[in-house]
Amino acid sequence: MKTAHIIGLGKSGIAAARLLKGDGWNVVIGDRAINETLQQQQAELATEGIEVKLNYSLNLADGEASKIIVVSPGVPWDAPILVEARERAIETIGEMELAWRVLNDSAWVGITGTNGKTTTTALIAAIFRAAGFNAPACGNIGYAACELALEAKNNGITPDWVIAEISSYQIESSASIAPKIGVWTTFTPDHLSRHKTLNRYFEIKAQLLRQSEQQVFNGDDEYLSNLGASFWQPSACWTSVRGKEYLLGDRKLGAYIEADWVVYGNEQIVEVSALRMVGKHNQQNLLMAVAVAKLAGIENKAIAQAIANFPGVPHRLEHICTWQGINFINDSKATNYDAAEVGLSAIDGKAILIAGGEAKAADDSSWLKAIQTKAAAVLLIGSAASQFAERLQQEGYTHYQIVETMDKAVTKAAELAPQYNASVVLLSPACASFDQYQNFEQRGDYFRQLCLAL
Repeated sequence: MKTAHIIGLGKSGIAAARLLKGDGWNVVIGDRAINETLQQQQAELATEGIEVKLNYSLNLADGEASKIIVVSPGVPWDAPILVEARERAIETIGEMELAWRVLNDSAWVGITGTNGKTTTTALIAAIFRAAGFNAPACGNIGYAACELALEAKNNGITPDWVIAEISSYQIESSASIAPKIGVWTTFTPDHLSRHKTLNRYFEIKAQLLRQSEQQVFNGDDEYLSNLGASFWQPSACWTSVRGKEYLLGDRKLGAYIEADWVVYGNEQIVEVSALRMVGKHNQQNLLMAVAVAKLAGIENKAIAQAIANFPGVPHRLEHICTWQGINFINDSKATNYDAAEVGLSAIDGKAILIAGGEAKAADDSSWLKAIQTKAAAVLLIGSAASQFAERLQQEGYTHYQIVETMDKAVTKAAELAPQYNASVVLLSPACASFDQYQNFEQRGDYFRQLCLAL
């Protein structure tokens, strides 16, 4: 029997394993970690005939002779074992690629970008659902693409559209994904510890757009707009919150804001004020979502209905509660400086900012300027705390404290907010979460739990 090896016992790995098992493969999942939760999963999967090896790394010389290797997004594409596998002509793909192979009879919207992906993906999915489509969101948004593929296979129901948030990690290992509509939200330096150079990071994301039948671009993104419309296909749709005169390419194909309306193809589609999320960046996300909807032929009524009912995205400027007149806001998804700068700039009034975690290499200058303008005080947590304290000191900002943990940060923030006349306590870490949490969702959930306990 042909053997498939899955690297990583996360939800995407488990879904990929079940998908392949259903197709008659002998499936082995390997994971370098070992703990009680993984051992429980190991026992559960054993009952399905899926072997799980914990505290294990794949060795191509151990006689297993895998015919295919499927990697979770967290596994670097240039890991020596994967390089060796490709040199040996062992098919090596990502979990997203496997899902594409099962679901490519559906039309796909593929959304990528440094920031703004999740909100744009959620908005698009909400609009498509309001229009009556079976259009689930998946990918980097929290629902593994292979989970969706498995569900479709088990139920015999193929989605009309797949709305996929696709990170650079997933594009890199998914050579054949070709969306009906590709969306590029923003581009700033990120993940350079993995991709090494900005050019490599750019080319990975560009691959998805080049393979898309139709393209939607954020025309207000400095990097993308500086490339110019001629860099992409002439029929690409460009968007701008600043108005029609700022559109690149064919202006009849673009989406823009005019007199508080989203306008597409010279037609008023939906009032901007219908969207309950704050900030210019969310207006840009709205424009891209509307552009995708119009390219898919969706009526204005469905678009307006979806936007009016859209609650926002968990962990992205998510309002948790108001306690003694102070708004507690969860922006845990701000895992880099650019996203954190956008989050801090979007709030009204002064904030007590909670920042820190596992730092990333990037330019922090805009973020530091936003802190000086908007942060009444900064509470630093995680492994980046000392580094951030040093940077704030260098910039002459002294209203910071190293508190190390989220528990201490929330308690301290509640104490400081009245003293500084701050109306907001904002968790916007500007960091990855892996020093203290499994992912940004777990970090945001814990922040929510602490705030509600107040």
